[in-house]
Amino acid sequence: MAPHQEGEEVSNKQVLLRDYVSGSLQETDMVISTAGTTHLKAPQGSKAILVKNIYLACEPYLKALMTKGVTYSVEPGSAIAGIGVAKVLDSDHPDFKVGDLVWGMTRWEEYSLINTPQVMFKIHNTDVPLSYYTGILGMPGITAYAGFIEICSPKKGEYVFVSSASGAVGQIVGQFAKLMGCYVVGSVGSDDKVRLYNNSLIVDLLKSKLGFDEAFNYKKEHDLDAALKRYFKDGIDIYFENVGGKMLDAVLLNMRQNGRIAVCGMISQYNLEQHEGVHNLINLITKRIRMEGFIVSDYYHLYSKFLDLTLQYIKEGKMVYVEDIIEGLESGPSALIRLFAGHIVGKAVIRVSHE
Repeated sequence: MAPHQEGEEVSNKQVLLRDYVSGSLQETDMVISTAGTTHLKAPQGSKAILVKNIYLACEPYLKALMTKGVTYSVEPGSAIAGIGVAKVLDSDHPDFKVGDLVWGMTRWEEYSLINTPQVMFKIHNTDVPLSYYTGILGMPGITAYAGFIEICSPKKGEYVFVSSASGAVGQIVGQFAKLMGCYVVGSVGSDDKVRLYNNSLIVDLLKSKLGFDEAFNYKKEHDLDAALKRYFKDGIDIYFENVGGKMLDAVLLNMRQNGRIAVCGMISQYNLEQHEGVHNLINLITKRIRMEGFIVSDYYHLYSKFLDLTLQYIKEGKMVYVEDIIEGLESGPSALIRLFAGHIVGKAVIRVSHE
């Protein structure tokens, strides 16, 4: 196939939001469109960049962007927004040139015009897989770093619990914790007979590949309080929260005095029209627990510090990353549904194109 010419008008496959989502996300809430076109040229004077998307991150937060009234929500009929890795095809911004590789907020389409490229990160280290910049070296990585290291201030020997531990963020948190000398237990939320990785049970994957001390499937536990007491006889110092609901309630009963909870996400609540209540909040007082929610963009100023640390760990073989690469933009909607159903192992990444 001949290369595209600058300024050429080309077809632009997109994943569009059919309508604002209320309740559980369905695959029919998204539409694959091949009717759109785009000019491979950034408008003069716009300070925009025109990119070709290579990888797109499949993340739980996308559900929030499809909800009416949420900040940065996507309007019906528009391409879904999300983090991705892309190559610059044309630039009207002085800080970006043709051929630059970038990661940041783009859209679920083949080509995107980025009107605010100053929020994009240039990719300089290409001796690791580019897909890593949707995960361990991108938004999930800096999320794990900010929530665990900056907010929770871990100390050697502390007891750490990570929910959704095989996910994009959880698997990084667990490895940071082990590198800092902590005892780490992770929970996952699907049937081990269904959710396999290279013929290994997920709980085994967490221990053998990612270095967790213990792991368990919380959906097989009839009593979460008892399950946590089984793994944390002396209680929990740090909880990295990705699930919410009944899990958070059980954790509050098992936190140690002066414990810390970083609230990153609550995936168990995203598809509920009526969110579940939390009943054990009095433990925040009696145990002097600090529970703090955070938004990763508040910590982007630490990205260089995080990147230097994590790249070193990866190159030294001290950190690994599990990905599920899904081929084709048209596979995005079904992948997002499988993510919420707990049927994806590690970081879900959609490959839109090859470099």
